[in-house]
Amino acid sequence: HVQLVESGGGEVQAGGSLRLSCVVSGYFYTKNCIGWIRQVPGEEREEVAAIYTGGADTYYNDSVKGRFIISQDKGENAVYLQMNGLKPEDTARYYCAALQANNPCLDMWLDKKIQSLMDWGQGTQVTVS
Repeated sequence: HVQLVESGGGEVQAGGSLRLSCVVSGYFYTKNCIGWIRQVPGEEREEVAAIYTGGADTYYNDSVKGRFIISQDKGENAVYLQMNGLKPEDTARYYCAALQANNPCLDMWLDKKIQSLMDWGQGTQVTVS
């Protein structure tokens, strides 16, 4: 049974920081692509950042480069998103999304058709005022 459990959202003033966590359980492979996708009601979802847990590959949306850092803790099966310099436009519900692949897979993780087949967390709200 695959499960993604997120935590760490909240409300913060512009310029502040938050750290999101996603703990993944139930995957057979250890080399997967896990990341964060955010969505504002009425708008298209937006890929924020992702990491290939079998190597060093990462993806960042241009809008968060230099402010957000994605990392992993293999022992905890967790992926973290450190969000610094938050802006009001970062306000959204953030979903952890994971693709079990056993190979480099960031291109697939970014594919919106494949995203519908991935495993998703329940989402955590981030509000920046």
